[in-house]
Amino acid sequence: MDVWYVSYGSNLCKSRFSCYIKGGTPEGSDKAERGCLNQTPPKRTEIAELPYSLYFMREKSKWGKGGVAFIDHEKEDQQTTIARKYLITDDQFREVVEQENNVEKLHLPLEKIIDNGYIDLTPSWYDRVLYVGETEGAPMFTFTNSSPMGENDFTTPPSTYLSMISRGLKEVGLKKEEIVDYFIGKPGIENHFTRESLYQYIFQEQTSLA
Repeated sequence: MDVWYVSYGSNLCKSRFSCYIKGGTPEGSDKAERGCLNQTPPKRTEIAELPYSLYFMREKSKWGKGGVAFIDHEKEDQQTTIARKYLITDDQFREVVEQENNVEKLHLPLEKIIDNGYIDLTPSWYDRVLYVGETEGAPMFTFTNSSPMGENDFTTPPSTYLSMISRGLKEVGLKKEEIVDYFIGKPGIENHFTRESLYQYIFQEQTSLA
């Protein structure tokens, strides 16, 4: 069975996501991913949008000191999180969830997730798997933390992590200035940067933004 995995974080970048399929250490990360048993590349990849708020939390990850990306549980008509969807097998998706949560083996009842809208796994960082609709006959899934956005403390992400997400955003068509505008109001980033300082933080280059 094929499914769409919808990513809004570092897996927006195609080369980073390929490490979850084929194994290897992504640029900017200190952890080698084990990859999937089936290392066939995604059949397709497309830009997507999720009607959930994006935010950053946690203190340290494989990307360094600082937060990583999550989305809230409740849909919001006025919020759009840019994402990228990959058409992969259901077994590959399960193994991606396993790698994100640093567990060896998961039971992932996709039909139950579709019926209920989500399922919560053993507590971990990305322990809520969400069903987010269907495209061309294939269900779409993403994952986030099981605690609501409002119960968490927000944390500025490390530049290595934000740069990797930004590479993915460029791959789906955003310009650098649009990426800065996209991030500037997100919890964990908001009030910590000017547009100019955020541009430099992400892209490590000076600029003068209008």
